[in-house]
Amino acid sequence: MKSSSLLTTTALLLLLSSGIYAQDKKKEQPKNLFKVNLTGLALKNYSFQYERILKRKISFALAFRTMPETTLPFKNTIIDLTDNDPDTKDVLESLKLSNTAITPEVRFYLSKKGYGRGFYIAPFYRYASFKASHVKFSYTNTLNTESDIFLAGKVTANTGGLLFGSQWIIGKHICLDFWILGPHYGSGKGTFTGTTSTPMTQSEQNDLRQELEDFDIPLTDKTVTVTANGATVKLDGPWGGIRSGLSIGIRF
Repeated sequence: MKSSSLLTTTALLLLLSSGIYAQDKKKEQPKNLFKVNLTGLALKNYSFQYERILKRKISFALAFRTMPETTLPFKNTIIDLTDNDPDTKDVLESLKLSNTAITPEVRFYLSKKGYGRGFYIAPFYRYASFKASHVKFSYTNTLNTESDIFLAGKVTANTGGLLFGSQWIIGKHICLDFWILGPHYGSGKGTFTGTTSTPMTQSEQNDLRQELEDFDIPLTDKTVTVTANGATVKLDGPWGGIRSGLSIGIRF
């Protein structure tokens, strides 16, 4: 009798424990999300984000963005906004741009569901690098005609901000992430240089220096150096922007 009771008790315990384990497995949520930003494609930006769920209402995400060298997006619209200023138009027409950015963030989900669902607030840091080439400036040469110099260089920026967004899980494995608004602010520094095909006279240097100094960049300290062989422009000032967009991805 004792042996039979022991076997019965053991079997009941095994059944109970297996049921509890099955329930735990059923409640377990996928903790990884990989997303592609759809709206960035219109600006020729390719942006990807990996998110890892740490707790029910907390996750960590890391985004990487890149834009291969290309002309300025919406170039004609921007030129129209400057009332077709000839100097600005010359610069923007030939300008080539590329950029990369890395953005880590911590997300705090306010929804009761959690696990990557619902409205969230995410403090973030962004490191960004912007390269520009074919930045055209003209100056008057000794023949009283125009000559051109093309500058190229890079600006790096470090900013911090706060993103407000909302994420939905569609079915079992599809996620939709809406970056509602993510203002960020910090500082940026850059250097642009260019050389001329022939040495410039003092008069030509003065004319080029004036052209470079007249090109206005709001709130930015600009240091212009011009020599017989070319020019250097150093930039230092505040940097900011706004994150916004729509991403789609998979949950696994």
